[in-house]
Amino acid sequence: MNRMLVGFAVLAIGAVSVGASIVKKQAFAESHRRSRQTILYYTLSRIDNPVIVLGDSIVEASTLPRELCGHAIVNAGLDGASTTSDLGDWLMDALDGKPAAAIVIALGINDALGAARDLPQFEANYNSLVATLSKAAAHVIMLEVPPLDASPRLAVETRTKATRLIDSYNSALPALAVRSGATFAALPPLPTPHTIDGVHLSGAGYQLWNEAVLKGASVSCGSK
Repeated sequence: MNRMLVGFAVLAIGAVSVGASIVKKQAFAESHRRSRQTILYYTLSRIDNPVIVLGDSIVEASTLPRELCGHAIVNAGLDGASTTSDLGDWLMDALDGKPAAAIVIALGINDALGAARDLPQFEANYNSLVATLSKAAAHVIMLEVPPLDASPRLAVETRTKATRLIDSYNSALPALAVRSGATFAALPPLPTPHTIDGVHLSGAGYQLWNEAVLKGASVSCGSK
């Protein structure tokens, strides 16, 4: 009986530890979300008609050029973001009624890797996001989702499943852009490898990714 009680106690302690860890991670993510939004608000409050690049950790870690044809470029990346992260309202609150010349959306990795979100869900979420952002931007650009690399940090089964989803997203994005009045921006062929861990871009990967972002956002040139 004593051994059984000890076993139950160990299990209970383990459950509490796991629960506390999850709560701590969620609290950190929410804190980061709020601080990023605050910084965006401060940045956007002093800029007129920016080009905003909205997305996940690939965007947040990027070193984008400062401007494109006279429009300041603003990094609105949020680590861990997906199409279910309510980035539309998050960015609209930071804009506080100010218009943007263009908003480039760079999402999809976390939909495929973390949530394994199927194509109908992805399309519905993406379409809703574009509808929200179109209220603030003259142009909305949908960037192709970058492929994954083979990496010891990424299990083969995980990569294979996520790659199928990413391929389905990219096949659907051009038509989705047409239906929603947005612009699709394709990525050029990326070298192998083009990431540092199977997911996040290396310097060579970012160089080509930046080119695609700027080419897509160039639809805003001439808009002041």
